[in-house]
Amino acid sequence: MSESLYCRTCARIQQVRYLPHGLMITLLSRVITLLGIIVLIGMLPWLSGTDPAMALLRARSAEQEATPEALAAIRQSLGLDQGPVHLLINWLSGLLQGDAGNSWVSGRPVLPGMMQAAQVSLTLMLMSAAVALVMAAIICLPTFRRGLQGHTYRSTGFFASIFTSLPEFLLASFLLVVGAVWLKWFPPYGWSGLHYAVLPALAMGIPAGGYLGRIFSDALAATFSENWVITWTVAGIVRWHIICAVLKRTLSTIMPLFGLILVSLTGSAVAVEKVFAIPGLGRATLGAVVAQDLPALQTGILFLLIIAFMFGILAAGIRYLILGSALRSSSLPVTTEPDDSNRKLLIVLPVICGVALTLLLLAGLPRDPYTSEFLRLAPPSLALPFGADAMGRDLLARVAHGTVHTCFLALIVSMICLVLGLVIGLFPRVFVGPTEMANALPPVIAGLLVVSVSGPGSSGAAIAIAAVGWAPLATHTAALATEIRARAYISMLPVLGAGWLRQNLFYVFPALIGPLFRHAMLRLPGIALALASLGFLGLGASPPEPEWGRVLAEGMPYLERAYWVVLAPASALALLSVMGVSLAGLTSKKHSRIQ
Repeated sequence: MSESLYCRTCARIQQVRYLPHGLMITLLSRVITLLGIIVLIGMLPWLSGTDPAMALLRARSAEQEATPEALAAIRQSLGLDQGPVHLLINWLSGLLQGDAGNSWVSGRPVLPGMMQAAQVSLTLMLMSAAVALVMAAIICLPTFRRGLQGHTYRSTGFFASIFTSLPEFLLASFLLVVGAVWLKWFPPYGWSGLHYAVLPALAMGIPAGGYLGRIFSDALAATFSENWVITWTVAGIVRWHIICAVLKRTLSTIMPLFGLILVSLTGSAVAVEKVFAIPGLGRATLGAVVAQDLPALQTGILFLLIIAFMFGILAAGIRYLILGSALRSSSLPVTTEPDDSNRKLLIVLPVICGVALTLLLLAGLPRDPYTSEFLRLAPPSLALPFGADAMGRDLLARVAHGTVHTCFLALIVSMICLVLGLVIGLFPRVFVGPTEMANALPPVIAGLLVVSVSGPGSSGAAIAIAAVGWAPLATHTAALATEIRARAYISMLPVLGAGWLRQNLFYVFPALIGPLFRHAMLRLPGIALALASLGFLGLGASPPEPEWGRVLAEGMPYLERAYWVVLAPASALALLSVMGVSLAGLTSKKHSRIQ
C-alpha cells in the first residue's frame, strides 16, 4: 500500500516536473504577484507613516476624543502593536481556514460581505459586457461590410472616440436623470434585482464598447488585408464561412484585451457604483482604503486579483485554442497595414479639433478661473460663452486653464504607459501576473494607495495612473508580438544570422508601433479624466485648481437643471479624444507596414 502511494506520488512529481515551461512561468508570475500585493497592502499602515489607530478612531466615531488611552486600546485590540508581520501571518492563516478576519471599523466578518459584493459586481460586469459587445458590433459593422466588398481600409474612429471619451460617472448621472427621474422606467439606486443593473450597465458598457469597437475595427481591417481572404473569395467559398473565419482570426488578436476589459468592468466601476448606490466590490474596496480597514482591503484586493487571474486564464485558453496549431508551426499569415478610409478626413479632423482647442485657450486663458463674480449656474451668454458653475465662476476660464495642465500631464502619462506596455509586453509570460494585477486595480484605489505613501499632488496622481495604465498596452503588445513571431519569415531569421535584438528592433518593433500608438491615443482622454478625477478626490492638484474632472464632478449634481456645467468639459474631452485618435491614424503608411 505504501509502495503504491509512493509510486503515485513520484508520478505526480514527474508530471509537475515536466509541465510546459511557459505554463510554469505564468503560474509562478501569478502566484508571486498575488503574494507580493497582499504583503504590500499588509504593510500599508506602516509604509504611510500615519497612525492607523487615529484613522480607525475617526472612522468609528467622529466625536470621540483621540486620547492616548483610546489609541492604545485600539492598537491592542487589533494587534497593531505586534507589527505588520504578525498581522499578515494571522490573516493568511485565517484565510486558509475560510476566515478573512473581522472589519476594523464595524467588527463584522469580512468574507461574507465581500463575497456578496463580488456577486453583485460580476452580475453588473456581465450585463455591461453585453452592452459593450453590442456597441462594438455597431462600430465594427461598416468595417466588416467594406471588408466583405474587398475594401480593407481602416475607419477614422470618430464615433468610437466619442463614446470612449464619455466619462462613466457623467454618463451614469445623465442616465439616472433620464431613465429614473424623467421616464421613471428604472429604479434610481440600490440593488434588488437585474432591473437595477440596466442603467449602470449602460453607463459602463457604452464607453467600454467604444474602446473595444475601435480596437476590434483596426484588427478586423488588418484581417481582411491578409491574402487568404482574397484567395477564399476568388475560390468561391461560401460567404458565411469567410465571415466565421475572419471573426475567428480577429478574435485571436483582441481576446486578451477583451479579458482585461471584463476585469476592468468589475473593479473600475467605483464611480458608477457610487452614483447608483450599488454595493459592489469596487465601492467596498474603496471604502476600505479610505477607512484604512486592512482586513477588508486585503480581502477586496484578493477578490479583484482572483477575478483578474480567472479571466486572464480563460482568455489565454480561448486564444490558444484558436491559434494553437498555427503558433506551434509558425504558419500565421502576414498582415499588411490597411489603408485609411479617407486620408483627407484624417488630416481635417485633428486640424478642426486642434483649432477648436486653440480657440478655447485663447478665449479662456486671459479670464479668471477662480473669482466668483457671476450668478450661480448662469446660462451661456455673450459675457459667459459656457455659462457659470454652481459657485458663480466662469466655466470658459476654468475649462481653458484646465486644458493646459490636464492635457500635458495626460500626454506624458500616456507615453509612459506606451513605453512600459511595449517593453513589458515583449515578456508576456514573465509579467502576466503584474499585468493582470495592474488591470484589476482601479485607478482610484491605486491613487489612494500611492498617495497614502507619497502624499497628495499631481506627481502622485500621475504615478498612480501610470502604475496601472500600461496593462492594456502590454497585453496588446504581447498578443501582436506572439502572432508576429509565429510567422514563417520570422522563424527563418535565426538561420540567416539575425539575433534576438536585431529581430525585435528591425522586424517586431516596426510592426507594433502603429497599432500600439493608436491604442495609446485612444486611451488619452480616459487617462486625462482619471488624472482629473483623482484631483477632485483630493489626490492630485489641490483645489480650487481647474481640472476637467473636477469641473465635471462639480457640475454633476446640477445636470438636470443646468446642463451647460458639464457640456463644456465633456466637449473638451471629446475634442481631445478625436484629435488623438486621428493623429495616431496618420502614423500609418499606405504601403508595406506590418501590423
